[in-house]
Amino acid sequence: MKITIIGAGPGDPDLITVKGLKLLQEADVVLYADSLVNTELIEKAKPEAEVIKTAGMHLEEMVEVMVDRVQEGKKVVRVHTGDPAVYGAIMEQIAILNKKDIHVEIIPGVSSVFASAAALGAELTIPELTQTVILTRAEGRTPVPDAEKLRDLAKHNCTIALFLSATLTKKIVKEFLDAGWSKDTPVGVVYKATWPDQKIVRSTLEHLDDDMRTNGIRKQAMILAGWALDKDIHHKDFKSKLYDKAFTHGFRKGVKE
Repeated sequence: MKITIIGAGPGDPDLITVKGLKLLQEADVVLYADSLVNTELIEKAKPEAEVIKTAGMHLEEMVEVMVDRVQEGKKVVRVHTGDPAVYGAIMEQIAILNKKDIHVEIIPGVSSVFASAAALGAELTIPELTQTVILTRAEGRTPVPDAEKLRDLAKHNCTIALFLSATLTKKIVKEFLDAGWSKDTPVGVVYKATWPDQKIVRSTLEHLDDDMRTNGIRKQAMILAGWALDKDIHHKDFKSKLYDKAFTHGFRKGVKE
């Protein structure tokens, strides 16, 4: 017996993978997080498929439905927003399903962090500026481990992507400043990346809280911080070795000036 968890992507129904769409269209039962997943995508399921909204369901209730349907011999898929591996809450589902001897296949999806970077026209890893991206969240009602406090992570001075943190901007700014970041550090915020009502806000640490409040952004936002988000980065001389004509690699011999 098997259940498939599919990453739906960030919002645009065209950003699901080919494999994910194929399995969605083949499914007899489709469970989806209706508070986050675009209904236009779910409408691509076959007409006779049973479609179940799960935003109002708790874990055990949702898994019970999946187990019941798969034991009836039906092909069941569970559709998650973005990529299931990042803040997807799939681990607890898999744990219960495995106890029922049900195998789980996971189909990756486009994460909102990369959809947001695309919307901002940003490369998150700039040679000689930053080569690391930290994916994390600010500490709110759900705690973070002591070794992963934002202030400590920020001391790496790399690009930081903040999920689930739109209501905690004052805390975010304080943590970054305490870590030694300057007030003029660029920040890019993307509300509902790839949705029709997507909104992009370019700011700095100093003005982040005011800018988000002015734009009414309190949820469904990706916050990207660091100098890779500099709006003028394209005019600065940061270049990789990959396309440097003087750099030799396995597919090309470098040419000296």
